[in-house]
Amino acid sequence: MARSSSTSRAGANATNQRAASPSGTAVDRLARHLHDRDPEDPLAIELATWLEASPRFRAFADTYRDKIRKKLHGAGDADAVRDVRAELQIARLLLAERRFEVAFEAYGAGRAGPDLTVTFRAGRRFNIEVTRLRRVPDPTAVGAAVLAKLHQLPPSVPNAVVLAIDGMTADAVDMAVATQALRARADAKDEAWFSRRGFDGTRGFYERYLRLGAVFAWNELADDGRRAALWTNRSARIALPEPAARACLGSLQGP
Repeated sequence: MARSSSTSRAGANATNQRAASPSGTAVDRLARHLHDRDPEDPLAIELATWLEASPRFRAFADTYRDKIRKKLHGAGDADAVRDVRAELQIARLLLAERRFEVAFEAYGAGRAGPDLTVTFRAGRRFNIEVTRLRRVPDPTAVGAAVLAKLHQLPPSVPNAVVLAIDGMTADAVDMAVATQALRARADAKDEAWFSRRGFDGTRGFYERYLRLGAVFAWNELADDGRRAALWTNRSARIALPEPAARACLGSLQGP
């Protein structure tokens, strides 16, 4: 996702502040471990700024340092790097809410599990899978993105997807239309279409679809109040608890 020149200036200011602070050396070492490419790379600067600004995100990044480093190193092109950036940005925003604890790839790196596992108020856990839409977020593209992520959702726990978008405000994404199109295709028994997308026909689709509790559309560059929107799957076997959903929405509206 494109960043403004103000991000670079903020990163430079943070670098100067770290040099003068007792914790600067540890922060710099962690930033280099996570992303040891060109220190002037925009993501390297941004990561250092995030680590400096948020002790909770710094603790998260330190705990999962090797997983994060491996994922960043495995990102083979600019789009893949932006995908990982979106995951880390969502973790950072959630950690700004002190009622959340966040784990990274709790189901194991490289396995078909969600990116983040969140505990709300030291209570029940839920999962968040993050995906970045690489095209205009029309209903067909949104539906395809959500469909692909159903494979990541485990049973017996609430699950949500965060769909990172560009080009429109989050509340302009019509999740109802996108998901209705998928369900209409399943109701029409288009077995071959779902089989080509890795499901055991329409029955396999519904088994996975009922694991989806909610989708958050998120555009970090939108104006305040329009950065995030929530769609709830009323058919879900295990709903995302409403207080946790509201807290997530509030976090995603943040800076």
